[in-house]
Amino acid sequence: MIFRRIPSTPSFGFRSPWSELERMQREMDSLFGRFSEAYPQISAGVFPAINLSEDADNYYVRAELPGVKADNLDIQATGNSLSIAGERKIAAESDEVRYHRRERDAGQFSRMVGLPGDIDTQKVDAKLDCGILTVKVPKAEAAKPRQISVS
Repeated sequence: MIFRRIPSTPSFGFRSPWSELERMQREMDSLFGRFSEAYPQISAGVFPAINLSEDADNYYVRAELPGVKADNLDIQATGNSLSIAGERKIAAESDEVRYHRRERDAGQFSRMVGLPGDIDTQKVDAKLDCGILTVKVPKAEAAKPRQISVS
């Protein structure tokens, strides 16, 4: 049964099934509006941004780490995951500086990357060049594709 309400007619107590959800949405919008005004510096990004690719023998994890030195990185490989942790340091400005935009954060970070298959943790190699970390992660022998000849 479909009910259609004509604006000029009384509703006799009938409400839209969505009216409560609409009210909740208005309240949430109001709440988040007040929250964003109180804390305008909140960022929703994930640091560092990564790409994960593979070829027949290796997985490659490339991470953007501008301003991070190799000494400040901790990379660990286990089973089928890779952990990248470290700290980005940014030179402090004087107390008299007034920011108009502040998007570069300093501090500690950590990312855990799940890999599609098992890896050989003894042969992982990492290089940091021009702010790009490249981690070459060899696949475990069991995870590598095998060529099977047909006789």
